Amino acid sequence: MHVLFIPKRAVATLNDLGEGDEVLVGRLAMAAAAFAKQEGFAENGYRVVMNCNRDGGQTVFHIHLHLLAGRAMHWPPG
Repeated sequence: MHVLFIPKRAVATLNDLGEGDEVLVGRLAMAAAAFAKQEGFAENGYRVVMNCNRDGGQTVFHIHLHLLAGRAMHWPPG
């Protein structure tokens, strides 16, 4: 499973977050955790990812959180 959590307010990258955006990022994380629990992935585990800028793998310049689940994840992530 691959699900995106996207805030309504446009923020280009994690570097562009400012004072008070802790709530925004916290809500993304909490929404992902709630979804994983609801869908039955929480106990076995899942991965959340936020990419930042080109070398970090960001291709869409509106922050978003990826939730990956449903299989064992390996390290390092490729």
